[in-house]
Order: sequence, then structure tokens, then C-alpha cells
Amino acid sequence: MMKRAFDFISAVIGLLVCAPLFMLVAAVIKLDSRGPILFKQERIGKGFRPFFIYKFRTMVEDAPQRGGVLTVGRDPRITRVGHILRRTKIDELPQLINVLRGDMSLVGPRPEVRRHVQLFEKRYDTILTVRPGITDLASLKYRDEPAILAGSDNPEEEYVRRILPDKLRLAEVYVQRCSLGMDLILILKTLLTLIWKTSSEAYSQGQPVAYTELSGHEIPRQAGAFVQGEKESS
Repeated sequence: MMKRAFDFISAVIGLLVCAPLFMLVAAVIKLDSRGPILFKQERIGKGFRPFFIYKFRTMVEDAPQRGGVLTVGRDPRITRVGHILRRTKIDELPQLINVLRGDMSLVGPRPEVRRHVQLFEKRYDTILTVRPGITDLASLKYRDEPAILAGSDNPEEEYVRRILPDKLRLAEVYVQRCSLGMDLILILKTLLTLIWKTSSEAYSQGQPVAYTELSGHEIPRQAGAFVQGEKESS
């Protein structure tokens, strides 16, 4: 109940504060390319309930016809403005609407498309006991996911075989240990990561994040304080 109240109040404040930015971004998107301002896509949420996630559109209008679901490296479908919105993560801000509606939380496992959830349905039985979120442990680790996938000959296979299973492990760790305090620190670390990424050339070139081992899981060191000293239950 406390988490939901925190999410709701934060989403209301965030939408009010960001309203001028939303109007500016909307205008720039319309001037830059044809198509709607917002992009929406079905994702699977808490209790396997489908919902539409909202983002600022960063790709050309016919992007689905030009390629797959995954965005890899300097995808030619991304618009000029879209590159800036993605790099700064401003494209994710409309998800505050999803938080306000109760589809998502500020912090929680990132929501996936239906076909990826179906591939790991048993693991999602546990993960989807909580609302998906805008940021989480995996968001910090895979902040440069498109660049990682760009180095693969088969991005979809690379994602399903290596990246998604690792994201699921981190999601399971979050579900086991989540708390309001953990959420607050992950939000802070996400904001600091975004500031550092946009202001540091070295960071934007994809320098690695430090990780710490816990019970067989890799966790960003900045979040490790929540789980150090705890052992995985049998």
C-alpha cells in the first residue's frame, strides 16, 4: 500500500513538473518526422495482465514494417530527435502515465512483450507478482543494451539466450528483497547514472559498470548494499 501511494504521488508530481518538457518534446517530434507523438506497445504486467506502455516516439512511423522488436546500435529507423530522446531517456517519461494508472511502478522488473514472457512463463510466475517498473537492477546493468546487441550477428537470439535470462535473475533478486528504501536508492542511482552518462564522454562510449556477486547473481555494486550479507534461501 505504501509503495503504491509513493508511486501515485510521485507520478502526479512528475507529470506536473515535466508538463512544459512534454509540450516541448511533443512539438519537436512533430516537426522532426511524420507520425504520432506517443508510441504504445503491449507489454505484460502484474498477474500476466496485458497493458499498453507509453513512450515518446523515437522511430519512423513505419518502423514495425522495417524491422523487429529489438533496437540495435544506430538503428536507421531511429529519428534524429529520437537519438537524443533515447540517449537522455526522456522517451521513457510518458511511463509516468502508466504509473499513475497502476500499470507500472517507478521501480520494478522491466515489462516485456508477450512472446518473451511466454518463453520464460514459469519464472514470470514469481516476477509478475509485482508491478513492472520504469527502472530496476537490470536497467542499470543493461543501460547500453542496443550497443551490446549491435555486436551480435543475431541480436534476437543474443537477447533471448543471454541478456533476458540475466535480466530475469536480477528481477528475481528484486522481488525477493524489494522495499521502499531499496526503491528510493535505485531511483537515485538511475538519476545519477543518467546525469553521468549525458555529461561524460567516456560513459557514453559504453564503459563497463562495476558489479558484485551475490548468491550466483550479478548485481550493480551501487545496489549491492541492499543485499550484502544476505544468503539465498534454499
